[in-house]
Amino acid sequence: MSDDPVVRATDLSKFFNGRLVVDGIDLEVTRGMIYGVLGPNGAGKTTTLRMLLGILEPDRGSRAIFGNANPRAEGDRIGYLPEERGLYPQMKAREAIAFMGALRGLGWKEGRVRAAEMLEAAGLGHAVDAKIRKLSKGMAQLVQLLGSIVHRPDLIVLDEPFSGLDPVNQERLEALIQAERARGATVLFSTHVMAHAERLCDRLAIIAGGRRRFEGTVDEARGHLPMRALYTPRSNAADLATLLPADAEKLGTAYRFTLPHEGIEPLLETLIARGHGIAGLSIERPGLHDAFVKIVGDTAREVQP
Repeated sequence: MSDDPVVRATDLSKFFNGRLVVDGIDLEVTRGMIYGVLGPNGAGKTTTLRMLLGILEPDRGSRAIFGNANPRAEGDRIGYLPEERGLYPQMKAREAIAFMGALRGLGWKEGRVRAAEMLEAAGLGHAVDAKIRKLSKGMAQLVQLLGSIVHRPDLIVLDEPFSGLDPVNQERLEALIQAERARGATVLFSTHVMAHAERLCDRLAIIAGGRRRFEGTVDEARGHLPMRALYTPRSNAADLATLLPADAEKLGTAYRFTLPHEGIEPLLETLIARGHGIAGLSIERPGLHDAFVKIVGDTAREVQP
């Protein structure tokens, strides 16, 4: 993975009707990376992506795609799936994909060949000649995604790509994103669903209230919360609670508590020495959703695990 920035933004800001909706966001996405922009609905994710792509002009700050301060000039190297979906309902799936490729300079004949191959690979080979209006919402959304990448762009930008997809099509989309990265593309996507970011992202930015609250890896985000232990003793004598950390909570026959700063081993040695033993023990890492809530507080209410 090269360190050359494919996407770079500095102090990116935007006002709507006198209200600051994106406030000084910095981003840098390097080549070959899957990068997530996370945040609740209304956080400023879509506005940020549109400024990066040159669809909207920032009121303050700068951005560049492939080093070009005019992102629209790099349009043929970019595949973009907007938040608002839209295909011609009378078009067949293969033609819709080829048409979108033609808008990015791909020849019509080559576009139809690639479209059929991509539909087959995505598990939609049966729909190659189906009209868009006959497809389910999830299938139509995947067709639009395929149309966004049929010209094999170097940068793929997806705005809330998982929204409205059933679990099967979500898996198909995750597989497509990973395949495009394996091809060499850089992928930048926004979402308010933590599970997809947790599985896919090399790095991510967390946005809330129009501001960037965090940037880094999933593990670095999780690091905002301590790990916890779930311990089940063999003996539940009266002195057990006095030996456990102060935040220990009883869950049936088990206890959950924050992992001590010095690690779990000294505590286990004490518990064994005092005759409580170990019937069960697991270490629980915090999830990205919990870390997100910790990082942004009350503004995370609309974020899904």
